[in-house]
Amino acid sequence: MIHEAFPYLRVNGADAAIDFYTRAFGAVEKFRLVEPSGRIGHAELQLGPIVLMLSEAFPEDGLLAPDGTRALGASIHLHVDDADAWAARAVAAGAVLEAPLADQFYGERSGRLRDPFGHQWLLGHAIESMSPEEMQRRYTALFDTPS
Repeated sequence: MIHEAFPYLRVNGADAAIDFYTRAFGAVEKFRLVEPSGRIGHAELQLGPIVLMLSEAFPEDGLLAPDGTRALGASIHLHVDDADAWAARAVAAGAVLEAPLADQFYGERSGRLRDPFGHQWLLGHAIESMSPEEMQRRYTALFDTPS
């Protein structure tokens, strides 16, 4: 049985990342574990209802941080009260907007940004409620091309 799941980010510059996530997303640091050298081995941030875990990269153990040159295979989606305001806050804190916020076919206003540490974030808020069948109908319609 799974009891919880946590996003766990590896970064180059954990102290700066904690500062960014605090300014951009209102994260509250719960605690951190610091090596005698000063390297952050583990930190936990409260991000609304979730705990975001992060650490420095440990290349000697094969634990690498994104280098910003290519997209990762995962992103974090934050469902918020006002995606435009949250995106503006993140950009002001140093994020780069990759896809402007727009009303989407699936009933959400959302956009995509990349934080200064190479991680991709999706920000969105609901604009309408619909069934999975209606979402599929709209998704299929995106691929219909007039003859």
